[in-house]
Amino acid sequence: MGRKSKKDLEALCCSGTASVDDGDSRVEAVISVDERGQMVLPKEVREKVGIKAGDKLVVISRKDGDTICCISLIKTDYFMRVLSDKLGPVMNELLFKK
Repeated sequence: MGRKSKKDLEALCCSGTASVDDGDSRVEAVISVDERGQMVLPKEVREKVGIKAGDKLVVISRKDGDTICCISLIKTDYFMRVLSDKLGPVMNELLFKK
């Protein structure tokens, strides 16, 4: 596989809507899927993110038209905390609405 430019990589992810180098996002690794559908997240990435054996991750997909073009892995505890922060005020408003 030849080396891809930043522009080529951006085009691979939802028509460039997610920048490869926007300060918050970056390409950490390229991984392969084996014949059983399994992938290995490199040790360096696991250590950097603090992922340990037994941790659970939420898989988020993003569509470009009818095609899923991107997936993101989010630590479950972080995802639940963000979800609670977003839904908590809405739930309180619904429950205590006069």
